Amino acid sequence: MNANSHVSADKIRADFSAAMSAMYRNEVPAYGTLMSLVAEVNAETLAADPILKGRLEATDTLERISEERHGAIRLGTPGELSMMRRVFAVMGMFPVGYYDLSTAGVPVHSTAFRPVGAESLSRNPFRVFTSLLRLDLIADEKLREEAADVLAARKIFTDEAVRLVEKAERDGGLGEAHAARFVTEVLETFRWHDQAIVSAGMYKRLHDAHRLIADVVSFKGPHINHLTPRTLDIDKVQARMPEEGIAPKAVVEGPPTRTCPILLRQTSFKALEEAVSFIGADGAWQQGSHTARFGEIEQRGVALTPKGRALYDRLLTETRARVRPAADGSNAAEYEAALADVFKAFPDDWDGIRKAGLGYFTYCLTEKGKSVTGRNADLETAIEAGLIRFDPIVYEDFLPVSAAGIFQSNLGDDATQDFVASPNQVMFERDLGSAVLDEFAHYAAIQRASLEMCLGIVNMAAAAE
Repeated sequence: MNANSHVSADKIRADFSAAMSAMYRNEVPAYGTLMSLVAEVNAETLAADPILKGRLEATDTLERISEERHGAIRLGTPGELSMMRRVFAVMGMFPVGYYDLSTAGVPVHSTAFRPVGAESLSRNPFRVFTSLLRLDLIADEKLREEAADVLAARKIFTDEAVRLVEKAERDGGLGEAHAARFVTEVLETFRWHDQAIVSAGMYKRLHDAHRLIADVVSFKGPHINHLTPRTLDIDKVQARMPEEGIAPKAVVEGPPTRTCPILLRQTSFKALEEAVSFIGADGAWQQGSHTARFGEIEQRGVALTPKGRALYDRLLTETRARVRPAADGSNAAEYEAALADVFKAFPDDWDGIRKAGLGYFTYCLTEKGKSVTGRNADLETAIEAGLIRFDPIVYEDFLPVSAAGIFQSNLGDDATQDFVASPNQVMFERDLGSAVLDEFAHYAAIQRASLEMCLGIVNMAAAAE
């Protein structure tokens, strides 16, 4: 087949993201309410901040804001993870980063599948935070073996989805009809199923081991457990959620409110209690309930360098040593005050962040810079002379502590459990079937490439990292 007749991976990803959003809105009506609220807040924020609007327009990120989503799924076996990698590859999504959530009492480790090129990100920056259950962290050996048997027997991808993935790999892509079919078939993997594949008794034992284990093992597939729109003002969304009949979690995860946002801030509404049926001993269905799916909102800031991330991690640790946020929100105001106070140590202006080497930025020639020839200045001189402009690189990834905080707040106030911290990226990549991309190296390469585009104005030796 002629490669020119293939639908682009970006188009397939955009179509899948739209189909997923429509399905989730139908399954969880509160998600639709959340989308409307985020759109309203974003419009107000842009209208009130022309500088922000201009920066987003200049970096081609304004149009993508309203379409931006991330989802999250939890898989049960290495085979499911490996096949999911192949599915996402058809959509131009690749594994970035390794996240060990066992340190926060959640028995999974994870990666984020997402597009990595600037053009693909601007087309549709759909991401899926994908976790693999750590059965080895279940203390009860008998329960561990039973869970493994249940997972081994299930099949989360349709035969047609697998066939189309194999066709895309063999042919180097999919034509229009096959791409549309691919979206339809893969969507089935993420659909909600209200009939469990375990008995009520086994569900209770899994649930008692950890609620997330019950969510992963008990159902036919890894239903999408949340979809997340991107807001430009998460504090305003958090404050308005109750007005829309939505109960937000107690505190926003991540850094405090800032003039110059860094990394990632997230909040969510509480998980829904949904009716499900369990297999009875007599073969009849028994009615019960399950709580897992919720709505989430995120605000993204600048990607931080290893130096910046080390400072962020240290300040967050210092904050939590002062005030540990309670699951019931009883000390939310105290925690937020401590967070704001401690983070005064992190510069809150773009130039200060850049000059301190704390964040990643792209550089481009201004109109004045484009008209200058034969100039050879160091980077700072070129910026001061108005020859070069810099813009923050958006953080496209996730934060383990924040992810765990979202998980825990939606698993119930008593869901936090202790697991031995056991990061194992080697095992994860073996199960995945590939290495994960190092996010720091990726952002550094984007910054470096943008500086090279300014070659002729900037003395590259002086502009070295």
